[in-house]
Amino acid sequence: MTHPARWRPALLVALLVAALVVLGLLSIGLGALRIPPGQVISALTGDPAGARIEDIIWSVRVPRTALGLAAGAALGLSGCVMQALTRNPLADPGILGVSAGAAFAIVLAAGVAGIGSLFGYIWFAFAGALAASVVVYLLGRLGRSGPTPVKLALAGIAVTSALSSLTSAVVLTDPDALDRFRFWSAGSLADQEASTVWSILPFLAVGALLALASAPALNSLALGDDVAASLGRRLGLVRLQGVLAITLLTGAAVAVIGPVVFIGLVVPHVARVLAQHAGIGPDHRALLALSAALAACLLLAADILGRVIARPVEIQAGIIVAFIGGPFFIALVRRRKLAEV
Repeated sequence: MTHPARWRPALLVALLVAALVVLGLLSIGLGALRIPPGQVISALTGDPAGARIEDIIWSVRVPRTALGLAAGAALGLSGCVMQALTRNPLADPGILGVSAGAAFAIVLAAGVAGIGSLFGYIWFAFAGALAASVVVYLLGRLGRSGPTPVKLALAGIAVTSALSSLTSAVVLTDPDALDRFRFWSAGSLADQEASTVWSILPFLAVGALLALASAPALNSLALGDDVAASLGRRLGLVRLQGVLAITLLTGAAVAVIGPVVFIGLVVPHVARVLAQHAGIGPDHRALLALSAALAACLLLAADILGRVIARPVEIQAGIIVAFIGGPFFIALVRRRKLAEV
């Protein structure tokens, strides 16, 4: 007789794959124009479905779905790496100012330098994300207790507020930039072409490889710096690898879909709960994979929900995610376990 702990991980993987497939099909099938499921399947399988429908499916909805999967996975991975790297359960690219840094740098590139192409301002996004993370860490480590979770969260909120004010000051000087920024800053998967997805995939792939390769070191780091060093881990290289992964994943995702917050905060906690119930344990090789899959599901589900709850108007996915992540963040801060950090 098979022990439950042996089939639970397989069942969890099967459920996640099924969820991704179902959400992907719903994302392709739902939109402002109602297309019967039969015609959607015909367009996907190559059967005749009409030129207009095929164009909508392949030029609009498939790239949007692919972007949701890729960007969601990137934000989930970066959040999981950040929480492991800082041993901070409140760590998140949005809360710790990384997304705001990338957003401010993109606004500077577009509004001041006049750069309009994705390849032009994505490098600014990387630089802004890296600079913001360094500033937050330096502010959070001030004082005797060092970089505690609450201090880092407060430093991130302060840096995010400051960068948001500077971003507003820049866009208010350019009405056209303001119109573009208002839509982009809410976090949306809409109006993206297939070329955009292909453009960010190399950056996301390198960031994902760096994140997944750091899993064994993150397992050691969870035991404490002294234990990790005694196990032969070079802490400086581990942190550098983690920061590079976070910068690439967050910078590329934010450059395209905007600063979607809370995904990197919520998803790793859900992944830990699922891993515990599946008998996997706190192994970051599993946690990173779970975080990527769950975050892709969350962002895609938020995008689908935003399309259908207020038809014919769409609500941006970032707003839906904020409604979910806000209460979760408050509940996490109020937990007794965080009372003394």
